[in-house]
Amino acid sequence: MESLVRHCLVLDLKENPELIAEYEAYHRRVWPEVIQQIRDAGIVRMEIYRVANRLCMVMEVNASFSFERKAALDEANPRVVAWEDLMWKYQQALPFASKGEKWMLMDKIFDLDEHAGLPEGSAK
Repeated sequence: MESLVRHCLVLDLKENPELIAEYEAYHRRVWPEVIQQIRDAGIVRMEIYRVANRLCMVMEVNASFSFERKAALDEANPRVVAWEDLMWKYQQALPFASKGEKWMLMDKIFDLDEHAGLPEGSAK
């Protein structure tokens, strides 16, 4: 079985219920070219979760994936560029993001598997 790596990224939506509803509607019918590009980049699984206006994207990627390769593929695909431009109508950078930065990679701070075999309530 192929070994996958998980990445979690975060981004905000504009605080507007109508825009949030439109954003979610687009994600129920993502353009086929965008879906294909995601797969071509080495992303095997992708989910996006929302609470209020904050989004969390969970990606599981194979060994062919890199953020640099994904960015290059995206820039070379006019339909993906159009999708990203459209999505920016709904999205906004996190307050601490660098200029031009959208989805920000999160740091993993806990993994239950690292505590395997420990009795409940004990420290590692």
